[in-house]
Order: sequence, then structure tokens, then C-alpha cells
Amino acid sequence: MNYRIFPPEELPECSITLPLSKSMSARAVIINTLQHADMQDMRLSDCTDTEAILRGINTLSGTVNVDNSGTSMRFLTSFYAATPGAEVELDGCERMRQRPIAPLVQALKECGASIQYLGQEGFPPLKIRGSRLKGGHISVDATISSQFISALMMTAPYMEQGLKISLDGETSSRPYILMTAEMMNRAGASVEIDSGSIIIQPIPYTTPIDSIEPDWSAAGFWYEIEALTSGFITLEGQLHPSVQGDALTARIFSSLGVDTEYTDSGAELVASPELSPRLQLDLSATPDLAPALVVTCVMLRIPFNFSGMESLTVKECDRVEALCREMLLVGAVLDASLPGILSWDGVPRPIQALPEFSSYSDHRMAMALAPVAAYLPGIIIREAECVAKSYPDFWEQMRLAGFIVQDENDPIPPQFADLQ
Repeated sequence: MNYRIFPPEELPECSITLPLSKSMSARAVIINTLQHADMQDMRLSDCTDTEAILRGINTLSGTVNVDNSGTSMRFLTSFYAATPGAEVELDGCERMRQRPIAPLVQALKECGASIQYLGQEGFPPLKIRGSRLKGGHISVDATISSQFISALMMTAPYMEQGLKISLDGETSSRPYILMTAEMMNRAGASVEIDSGSIIIQPIPYTTPIDSIEPDWSAAGFWYEIEALTSGFITLEGQLHPSVQGDALTARIFSSLGVDTEYTDSGAELVASPELSPRLQLDLSATPDLAPALVVTCVMLRIPFNFSGMESLTVKECDRVEALCREMLLVGAVLDASLPGILSWDGVPRPIQALPEFSSYSDHRMAMALAPVAAYLPGIIIREAECVAKSYPDFWEQMRLAGFIVQDENDPIPPQFADLQ
């Protein structure tokens, strides 16, 4: 499905209901399942990632395919390994078979897990036979994905000795680890974290997780839209305080012309004249914000230097490479010559044609590129359906904000007839 997008005729004025956090939902599913809690009436994110992990926890034998859900692959690997009687072949799409999982598998094996690679060493698919794990003290490479750490943490209360995890290297997406610890402690576990280690006692969960916050990573795309349109956008739901690391979105976008006013029912995004002349950020704690930030800076002609981008190369696509390619279409030559760093000098080049963007079947790429329509009416987003991974209602809510989102082959709206 390819969409052509046109901007609102007036400044966007809308109230947006964000999806529930898929990160919190995935953790709640694992934590609640391990304590045999009833989740029948629990409100969770309705995205395909959550659907994948729900299918997984209800399938303890045979083949489980998580498609492109990296969260499900990592969390279910640990869940199956720690569930006595489980015997599963865990697989995913072709891209999933290119995403590394060796640090998690090695750590689980050191805890006593039975896991075999069915294809290339270090990558899915996996053959997993579950048992009660012994736990103990392990070291894990923390530079690739915080989800390896979270996956181990959530099953640790059921290991015979509990678990001490020593973190090797600069921890990627540390706020997600802190969110996992917060949810585990809320559920009755005992988790202690310092700068270089995590200690989980062998104390099972006692209290189900019963509420999920709105998704701050989804909110980032509305901050982007506000930065590019100076509209009147309200985000509904309890956004502050939040356990999500991506709540830093509000502070970061204050340098890009968007202020946040929290209310009892959500947050109002307010256009501000304050624009940073140059943005320099370490995104190692919040890498999912990178696509929206890069596109915003390019369209506002704000030079930037973003470090901490290492984990973006192993997402649904290589987001660093994808951003470099797609920003060329809007006249920006990004520099990714240094590992983990993406920068731009702020100098635009001529645009050769109206962009037809590839999403790379990556939900965050599709959503980050869509607001470019505010500056370049009629852009195309290819494989637009991929947003269902985290935000199924995104296109409908863009329409609510006044954008015209239509099939690429539909007639051009009359007000944009000069584009033909």
C-alpha cells in the first residue's frame, strides 16, 4: 500500500488519542503470564507487536513466527527458555533472521537454558526447550539492545538463584531497562540497579500489571508535526509523570519550537519561536526518536550532530542508512562516516523531484517521513501499512489533523491540481 499525502489547508487543530505503549504492553504480557494472571480484560496496545507476543505466550509447542517483531523475538526467547515443558521453534521474517540474538542466547545458556540455532549461528530461528533455569551471575554485552537485558530480567525472579547481570560496554537505551525494573518491582519482584550491574532476587511476582501508559514513542511524530506546522495539537491520556524513557521527547523538542503544557487529561503542544541554531544530542538512551528528529531538523534547516546511533543499524531496517538515502530526496546530504554518529551541515541541495519515500517496511521510518508533506505536498510513502506494527491508527489520525492521505493512484485533490 502506497500513500500520497497532502498538507492541511489550515493549521492542524486536533485532539489525538495515542496508542498505548507497546513497550509497556510487551513487558506486562510477560510479567503477568509468568504469575498466571488473568489478562482477559486488560487494555493493551492493539499493534501487531503486541498481537505477536500474545500469540507466543499461548503457544508452548511447535513453530512460533513473530514476523518482524524484535521485541517478541527477544522476550519470548527468554520466556520459553524459562518455562518448563515449552518446546518451540522460534522464527521471524527474513529481516528478523538478520538481527543478532547471540548475546541473549549465550546469557540464557549460562543460566542453564537449552537453545539451538537452526540457521546461521547468532541469529534466529531458534530451537528452545524450556526448564527452570538456575540463574546466578552472568555478563552481557549491553551495547546492542536493551531488550536482551530486559528479557533476562523479567524471567529472573523464577530462576533458582535469581540473577546478577554485569553490563559490559555502554548500555544502549538504558531508560528501557529502568522501565522494566520499575514494572517488575511494581509486580512484587526485587530488582536493584547500579551503573554496571542489575541484581534480581528469586522472588516471584505477586501483583499483576493492570495499566499501560500512552505511547511516548508515538507522541514523537506529533511533536514533529507540530514543529513543522505550528498547529494546535492536544495529546490525550496520562503522559506525565511517565516511566517511559521517550518522555524526553518533550524536552528535546523544546529546542525545535514545541513547548509542552501538561493538563489533567493529557498534553497540549504549543508552537514556540525558540529554535536551536544547531542540535547536538546523545540519543543512546532514546534511539527510537532519531527518525523524527532527523526529519524535523532537515525540514527546519537546523544542522545537527546525533551520537549514540549504534543500535539503529539493527532495527526493522538499518535506520541510519535509510535516513541517509531518504533525506537525499529532500536535498540533505547526511554524514554517517563515523560509527554511531549521524550529522548534517544544514546546507540544503536542490530537490530533483517530488519525493517518493521508501519506508523499508519500518513503522518509524514511515511515520517520520509522512509530515514532510507539510512542506512538499504530494509526497508518496511506500509500504505505508507497516505503521500497524506500533500505531495502527496513525494514518486515520493524520486525516483527523487535516492531512489528505490517499492511495497514490487516486486523483489529485483540486486544490493541489498544479502539482500534476
